[in-house]
Amino acid sequence: MTTLRDLVKDRKLYSVEATRTVLEAARFMMERNIGALPVLRNGDLVGILSERDIMNRVVAVGRTPGTTAVSEVMTANPRAVAADETVEECLFIMREFGFRHLPIVDGKDLKGLVSLRDVLMQQAAEIERQARKAAS
Repeated sequence: MTTLRDLVKDRKLYSVEATRTVLEAARFMMERNIGALPVLRNGDLVGILSERDIMNRVVAVGRTPGTTAVSEVMTANPRAVAADETVEECLFIMREFGFRHLPIVDGKDLKGLVSLRDVLMQQAAEIERQARKAAS
């Protein structure tokens, strides 16, 4: 079975410091075409900032992105999953709790962020592999 470590092993690890502004974080996300960022404070995972957080907690309520700190609008204390967890277990957690993104950790070390899209694409690829194998 594929683990989350396998899923993110060749990816660049992106994160944002809690003290950065939402504008800085949004530009960073846009430049890298990503929808969420783990939020760190002194190297420790303290939250996650998603496009939805920015829309609901900044834009929709009229806050100023250039002066609002990420820490003010992030989803604090996110549930994280172990790097050795299976993709199937991750999908279960996402479905059960309604998460679209989950930080991946190895102990206290941040290893990546997995999105629902990542998990579903991996599952689809696995189904295709099995179908090709059965057809041959």
